[in-house]
Amino acid sequence: HLAQLAEIRDRAAADPARRLAAVLEAYAQLSHGSRDNHDPELAALLHRQVRHLEPVLQRVHAMICDLLTEAARAGDVRGDVPPAELADYCLHALGAAAGNHTTRAVERLVRVTMAGLRPG
Repeated sequence: HLAQLAEIRDRAAADPARRLAAVLEAYAQLSHGSRDNHDPELAALLHRQVRHLEPVLQRVHAMICDLLTEAARAGDVRGDVPPAELADYCLHALGAAAGNHTTRAVERLVRVTMAGLRPG
C-alpha cells in the first residue's frame, strides 16, 4: 500500500492541496477496502496487532507530513498546528473509513478531514 500511496502522490496534480487530498483519499479507500473481506471481530483482532506495520505507518505519516508542509506553504492548509499533529489527525480520522460501508461514505469522510485542515 505504501508504494501505491507514493505513486498516487507522484502522479497527482502539482497543486499541494490536491496532492494531499489524493493521498488521503487513497489511504482511506485502502483502509476501507482492506477490511471489506474480513469478519468484523477478526479484522479488529488483526488490526490491533500492528507492531510489524509500525515502520510502514511511520513512512505513511512522514509522507503525509511532507504533503501537509507543502500545502501549508501554499496557504491551503492551516499553519497554526505542526504538520506532525495534523498528520496524526488525518490518519486517526481516516481510520474511521474501516467502519464505513460504502465508498461514498469514505469520500465524505475525506472531505470532512480536508475541511478540518483548511486555514481558519
